Amino acid sequence: MDQGLRIEDALRSSILRASESPCPPKLASALNHSVFAGGARVRPRLCVAVAVACGDDAPILTDSAAAAIELLHCASLVHDDLPCFDNADLRRGKPSVHKAFGEPLAVLAGDALIVAAFQTLGLCIPISQERAAGLISIVAKSVGGPSGIVAGQAWECEHEIPLAEYHRAKTASLFSAATTLGALSAGHAHEPWSRLGERLGEAYQIADDICDVFADPMERGKPGKRDLDLGRPNAAEELGLSGAVERLKALLADAVESVPMCPGIDALRAHIAKSALPYLPKELSRIAA
Repeated sequence: MDQGLRIEDALRSSILRASESPCPPKLASALNHSVFAGGARVRPRLCVAVAVACGDDAPILTDSAAAAIELLHCASLVHDDLPCFDNADLRRGKPSVHKAFGEPLAVLAGDALIVAAFQTLGLCIPISQERAAGLISIVAKSVGGPSGIVAGQAWECEHEIPLAEYHRAKTASLFSAATTLGALSAGHAHEPWSRLGERLGEAYQIADDICDVFADPMERGKPGKRDLDLGRPNAAEELGLSGAVERLKALLADAVESVPMCPGIDALRAHIAKSALPYLPKELSRIAA
């Protein structure tokens, strides 16, 4: 089955469990709006690509891990858009959850997505207790403290924000989880895969910083210059456009080189180099060249 279809099927199953009767109808609608409003599915695609490169001997584990990563990412976006954080009206070109359903339901929807992610992984225990326990541990580390996405959000509450640590927690933690989950779901040692995810995550965040400053907000589907407005560090502001793009290119090259030995190493490297993350709009790449 096509990797994208695998991911969507797994997500639909997870959201159906979370939103079926007797779930309050507005909460069910908010959950579906949160997950199926578009998005490139970058993290779950990376998870599945790594698992396939490692043999993908337990596709149910792989698909569950990929779905859990995307559910957590969507939860983070729902909470990130709230008025107490970014106060964003748009997400992926559509009304953010709090604009469409109100703040209380946005908070609850984000919470429910987090629970759904762990429930999805918990259902893998009968398949392989050892692998499922490892998957749950990796996901928990990538989400909470001291260096998961919750910590990344918490850095925004500090007076001084170290750019590298901020990016590592806010973005790279879930990318690292995606690569390590993919390896572990296929029965491979997961530790060697963390560097690949970290490099890709940092590159993704730098690209997002560049787009925040220079890209057309209408094309991105969300407001621009939010980092400047909110007083947060931004790689494009610190390094300039050319410097940020050069750092991005270096990170992507290092990511390709960091792929551990596995049966599908050549195909995975080609996938990452060609299409794993179309980070920058072409016009920005030309401007920075």
